[in-house]
Amino acid sequence: MAGLDRASATVAVGTMASRITGLIRNIVLTVAIGTVGARAADSFAVANQLPNSVFALISSGLLAGVIVPQIVKAVKTHDDRGSAFVSKLLTLGVLALLVVTAVAVVAAPLLVEIYAGKFTEEAKTLTLALAYWCLPQLLFYGLYALVGEVLNANRIFGPFAWSPIVNNVISITGFGVFIALFGTYKAATGWTAGMIALMGGTATLGIVVQAGILFLFWRRAGLHVRPDFHWRGIGLRHIGRLAGWTFLMVVAGQIAGAVQVNIVGAASGTDAAGATLQNAWLLFMLPFSVIVLSLGTPYYTRLSEHVAEGRTDAVTADLSSLTRTVGIFMVGVLAAMIVAAVPLARLFTTDPSEAVAFAWVLVAYLVALLPLSFQFGLQRTFYALKDTRTPFVYTLVQAAIVIATALTASALLGAGVLSREWLAVAIALGQSVANIVQFALAITLLRRKIGPLGLSGAFRGILRFLLAAIPAAVAGWGVFALFGGVDGWAVSERLLGFAGAALIGGTTLVVYAAILAVFRTPELTMAGRALRRFLPGR
Repeated sequence: MAGLDRASATVAVGTMASRITGLIRNIVLTVAIGTVGARAADSFAVANQLPNSVFALISSGLLAGVIVPQIVKAVKTHDDRGSAFVSKLLTLGVLALLVVTAVAVVAAPLLVEIYAGKFTEEAKTLTLALAYWCLPQLLFYGLYALVGEVLNANRIFGPFAWSPIVNNVISITGFGVFIALFGTYKAATGWTAGMIALMGGTATLGIVVQAGILFLFWRRAGLHVRPDFHWRGIGLRHIGRLAGWTFLMVVAGQIAGAVQVNIVGAASGTDAAGATLQNAWLLFMLPFSVIVLSLGTPYYTRLSEHVAEGRTDAVTADLSSLTRTVGIFMVGVLAAMIVAAVPLARLFTTDPSEAVAFAWVLVAYLVALLPLSFQFGLQRTFYALKDTRTPFVYTLVQAAIVIATALTASALLGAGVLSREWLAVAIALGQSVANIVQFALAITLLRRKIGPLGLSGAFRGILRFLLAAIPAAVAGWGVFALFGGVDGWAVSERLLGFAGAALIGGTTLVVYAAILAVFRTPELTMAGRALRRFLPGR
């Protein structure tokens, strides 16, 4: 357990640092090109989302679902600790990434039309120019995920969590240079080739360095890897069946995402659109990344080991423990983020009115923060069981709901029932509804596969957390009102927005923890142990 604790701490601290620097990166980016109502921001959001979307799906699906269990098995059963297996797998993976990247670059005009079809022609031209700079990121995102998962499978968790910091530093520097040379821009007009090269080149250079750093830690895995094109005998047919389902998940997610981005493009240039959705999602995912991924990544490796040993009881115990630990943190964070939504939004916007528009999108995403957090453990359990077909089934349902809600929002917009200022909110809320349904379906299907999950105690604990969060949120909202609300100092400027969010959210969390302590909530001990991992000398 001590090893798991240390691994969680390493991942958590690295992830927290990378997410914080990522937050600063995006704040600097919004200073350079704006957010709400900024066409240039929406163009860059679409161009940079093309490789990001594929990476997010690959890292949470294909690689995590197929590579980790196979590597764990090879490390345990092969005399060379899986070196030959990894050599063959990496060779195949790199070749596949090269092909996918080349195809994506050639298909850039089509991709831009799919994602940015509702943009003006001028905005489409800018988006395409930026896309040519950003799409090569696909190769390096893939390498980062592929090598990172191999390191994780060998219980080397730190580099995967820490290397994005270098990427963020490079981006912050490049965007700062952009501001110094060209000033701040909110519209697509007036962009020169030099501006495009600096903005797109900076984003891609950061990803190249992020991937390259992981190779410096390769020797620690004890693997001797070389190019190996002899793929016979490594179970390609079995891996192909697993990867086939995850590939279909990629397709379903890509289609759903493309529909969302395309539809919200109708609001670009005047209201919250693609850039707002992207930055609101960044804030939404910050606690997920720091808490859920930090705790869940080491748990996933242990889940894979327990499945390989045939210990279903240990698998369900791990799942229950992870759910309770994640729950006590995420419920408090949810309450804090809701009451501090407007000051948080001010970090990414130029005035209070834009902050309110941004905050509504953020709150719409927050509706599904808890279901998405708990689903992580369920999905990783399926992957540990080498079942990628079932996650495809419930992901397909989720994608269908995402598409249906986005199309409904578009229809309501066309009928005049929904105004453009609420379009992004409607799309974000549709995403949350889809995630909630996906979570419920995942629980049902996992129970059918392995029997009782033993989560009743965990969910009773979550109910206690929610009851404690209500008065905590009221206290936080009271502080926001005391600061003057939307018209107060906490929303007047970016830096004051950060201070206001810290005070409002901090008050909420303190009251939340105090209530749990008064009622002697048993999970509080578990949470305290998790927090102590990050103290010096622990």
